[in-house]
Amino acid sequence: MSPHVAIVTDSTAYLPRAALERHQITAVPLTVVLGDQALEEGTEISARSVAQALQKRRPVTTSRPSPAAFAETYRTVAAAGASGIVSLHLSAEVSGTYDAAVLAAKEAPVPVRVVDTGMVAMALGFCALAAAETAEAGGDVDEGVAAAEKRAAGTAAYFYVDTLDYLRRGGRIGAAQALLGSALAVKPILQLADGRIELLEKVRTASKAIARLEELAAERAGVGEVDIAVHHLAAAERADALAERLRERVPGLRELHVSEVGAVIGAHTGPGLLGAVVSAR
Repeated sequence: MSPHVAIVTDSTAYLPRAALERHQITAVPLTVVLGDQALEEGTEISARSVAQALQKRRPVTTSRPSPAAFAETYRTVAAAGASGIVSLHLSAEVSGTYDAAVLAAKEAPVPVRVVDTGMVAMALGFCALAAAETAEAGGDVDEGVAAAEKRAAGTAAYFYVDTLDYLRRGGRIGAAQALLGSALAVKPILQLADGRIELLEKVRTASKAIARLEELAAERAGVGEVDIAVHHLAAAERADALAERLRERVPGLRELHVSEVGAVIGAHTGPGLLGAVVSAR
């Protein structure tokens, strides 16, 4: 086995299975608690199951991976020949995943750099891909971290949700922001800012909100080379339509991913989510 730098992330990166396999990226699963069942994201519960549970007002919560789960992953990756590990995770502002990884890294058999990317979903996924490509080119741990941090700095994520209630219930957005979002039945557009989910704009109707989401993504993309991911939860037609419009509007588009979010993000956003992640190359 030749020594190499391995990339670890978590299940909220929502990277396509083919990308995980091609770049040998390991994703540690978060957990969704549905009623009295604790289920691993990606293998034991789907986003669609979460959407149905939320629609029926069943209790749904999420939890981070344990430090032991990360420790086992680091040991396995090291045994497979890794000389170092770059471990990239969703924002510490919304999850304890980063903290669990930091605890596990202290006992790892090879050097591990744990990074709070400040991102979620494919905003995190693009960071993991950047680090993996750097490692494949012979980069060391520090260079992998630098590539991920550069990608994070050039990435923006915007989200439309039908209601802020799910984010409020999970403590991912403040009650005051949730109240503002629900006032006068306006439709909220959110953004990632400093690792937090914040209310960006309030729009009068769903159709106008989605049009504004498209405008924000296109403006962010500009004319440079970018990758874009369109996410949704139980809104496939909306996502496909948005993706096609962005394909026509963004001249520097390199890769375009369209996918349903996983169970963890779905539990906090609710059905109807539509998101656009724009990541500069």
